[in-house]
Amino acid sequence: MVLNYIWAGFFLIAFVFALFQLIVTGDHEIFSKLVNSTFEMSKTGFEIALFLTGILSLWMGLLKVGEKAGAIDQLAKLVSPFFTRIFPGIPKNHPAMGSMIMNFSANMLGIDNAATPMGLRAMEQMQSLNPKKDTASNAQIMFLVLNTSGLTLIPFSIMVYRAEMGAANPSDIFIPILLATGISTISGLIIVSIYQKINLLDRVVMLYLGCLVALIAGAIFVFSQMEQSQVEKVSLVLSNVILFSVIVLFIGMAMYRKVNAYEAFIEGAKGGFEIAVKIIPYLVAILVAIGVFRASGAMEALLGFIASGFHYIGWDAEFVKALPTGLMRPLSGSGARGLMLEAMDTYGADSLAGRMVSVMQGATDTTLYVVAVYFGSVNIRKTRYAITCGLFADFVGVIAAVFISYLFFG
Repeated sequence: MVLNYIWAGFFLIAFVFALFQLIVTGDHEIFSKLVNSTFEMSKTGFEIALFLTGILSLWMGLLKVGEKAGAIDQLAKLVSPFFTRIFPGIPKNHPAMGSMIMNFSANMLGIDNAATPMGLRAMEQMQSLNPKKDTASNAQIMFLVLNTSGLTLIPFSIMVYRAEMGAANPSDIFIPILLATGISTISGLIIVSIYQKINLLDRVVMLYLGCLVALIAGAIFVFSQMEQSQVEKVSLVLSNVILFSVIVLFIGMAMYRKVNAYEAFIEGAKGGFEIAVKIIPYLVAILVAIGVFRASGAMEALLGFIASGFHYIGWDAEFVKALPTGLMRPLSGSGARGLMLEAMDTYGADSLAGRMVSVMQGATDTTLYVVAVYFGSVNIRKTRYAITCGLFADFVGVIAAVFISYLFFG
């Protein structure tokens, strides 16, 4: 229901803003912009799904190899004590647990292309346990919100963008992003646990969370000891070595256990195309709505209103320059990326605004996109409180990014 109101609201607000510009300012091109935006974003939605088809087929095939080789079961056993407490609706050692830990691991390494197929596989496996197929289960909501919080240990892509935009030290946002994304993830976990009455003070939960915090702290310590120029190189090598090692591990275990890895891969890869086709309508729907909202000028008007408010009360409004990225981040990943690059180009990659948009981009993931892709892949229409909690985690992540940026760079 929440997604229905958000989706319809984008179109209605866009229409009102466009009508105002047509009547008051005499902008006769505004409705052409809106219509052109619907065509462009429809094309974008299809292109994203088309791009995902190959990636999904690859990783769905590899996951099937890992599943038949027993690697997924071993991963499930590793995280079972923790996951059975925050995902109480999933049986112990269920295959979904292995898929989820692989998804979270890929996200933490900043490997989005690998994380999405793993997440879709986990969502599909959880759907088999869902008694109401059109309604998101508690486990699916928890998984989605933890994904939208975007926990990332190695924000490689953002460092690459900063290097391209002329930053003196592209990796200087590494520790701020770790802190911001950690705060976002914890806030998402807490808000969903409140809804689902999950006890986060359980000893096992606290132990696993403590290990996660120690891992983040260790990453901060290790990378902080390196020269800035080394961080980007090490993170790139580390991410790709780990990723390819997982592929080799799956295939190696399959060969050891005399599993026909090739046939298993083909079997799993067939599902990638089916999922890609399923998510096209959901992607087109949400991307077109966001596109007309931006094309109407509503986003610019909202930002101007916020900036005026802070100027009026005498607060430092420097962070308002970064707000377009922060506000767009929950709505559109490509839109937020474009606004991030625009801010760095306008104000400089090493300006406060340039660094702040980088931290915002790494602090969270795109809630509405994740909802459209993940829930759309299993035909879930009733999202319950998933979007509310996802947007809350995004909001906390953006606010954290603002304060942390002032702390490190202000």
